[in-house]
Amino acid sequence: MRTSMWPWFCAWFLVGALASLALLTVLTVGVFLLPIALVAAVLLATRRGRREGLAGLVSGFGVPLLYVAFLNREGPGNVCTTTATGQSCVDEYSPWGWLAAGVVFLVAGIVLGLLLQRRTPFR
Repeated sequence: MRTSMWPWFCAWFLVGALASLALLTVLTVGVFLLPIALVAAVLLATRRGRREGLAGLVSGFGVPLLYVAFLNREGPGNVCTTTATGQSCVDEYSPWGWLAAGVVFLVAGIVLGLLLQRRTPFR
């Protein structure tokens, strides 16, 4: 009987997303998130069947990158928002690099997971 790798993939996906978020925000909350990601990775690494969904770690790295692309969706440049009480402006980056990197990580992890699932022998 073949065991499903997708629960492991999702667990590693969450660890990858948390680790990537910690690295992106290392000067603020990332310092507090990185130990949580490391503990979660160690806990997953010590479980039986842990290697089946390890490709989820790669996909998880892409999620915060996609979020940064979403936050900068009106960039690049100075983007101003006017409300009834005033105006605020913020300098945004180009979202295209963040989007491309996020999609590459997300898709690469899924493809790697599918390839590894095909190579896994029946149990």
